[in-house]
Amino acid sequence: MTDHDRPPRLTRLKFHGPLSEARAARLVERLTRTSPATVLDIGCGWGELMLRILEAAPGATGTGIDLNDADLGRGRDNAAARGLAERVTFTEGSAANAQGTADLVLCLGASHALSQAKPPQHTADALLALRRLVNPGGRVLLGEGFWERPPTAADIMAMWPGITSDDHYDLAGLVDLAVSAGFRPEWIETASLEEWDDFESGYMADVEEWLAGHQDHPLAAETQKMADDHLAIWLRGSRNVMGLAYLTLIPVG
Repeated sequence: MTDHDRPPRLTRLKFHGPLSEARAARLVERLTRTSPATVLDIGCGWGELMLRILEAAPGATGTGIDLNDADLGRGRDNAAARGLAERVTFTEGSAANAQGTADLVLCLGASHALSQAKPPQHTADALLALRRLVNPGGRVLLGEGFWERPPTAADIMAMWPGITSDDHYDLAGLVDLAVSAGFRPEWIETASLEEWDDFESGYMADVEEWLAGHQDHPLAAETQKMADDHLAIWLRGSRNVMGLAYLTLIPVG
């Protein structure tokens, strides 16, 4: 079975997360106000936001770190197509081994890459790691999950295996954690329901389209189970319960 026999992967997503074009533009404008010379993207995927920041900050260089070779390849191709290949490096490896510091550090949905601890301790560990990775006067953009409201037992049962109600903070608790790690919050914003719906739909759109035309394919049954499980987790569990905060953080001192 070749990759050509399988559904395409994430081609309908511009960003690997609930991030709209409008919010991305605002983030790029805010994060380039201080003219960062170096950008580090933890768990970068294909690094779309980093590439946009580099386009808006002439002369800046970027490093993206991720474990997914296919996503990294997509990032390299996108960088080359936009004339950024000489200014960005996509590295396959663990973010826990990141060396040096940067003026701007991005960590969007990737705090788990900076800690071996179980939730929610991994968030505290990640914030301490990010504090060490950012240069004085720089910025950290943390995209981190939080509870929009306390999840019920039914919510938890409908989500992914192993999750508990203690795995995440509420928004106030998450901001308090960032402050205790040595940051001040320059900007606090959260993904909207529309951004979440666009992301979740886009995440599975390739698969759903493939399934509609390949019901007799040998992989159809397992692919449909995966798709149905994803839909159930989203629509019966996490929707309106799990949020994502975008915190623009300034290191203290």
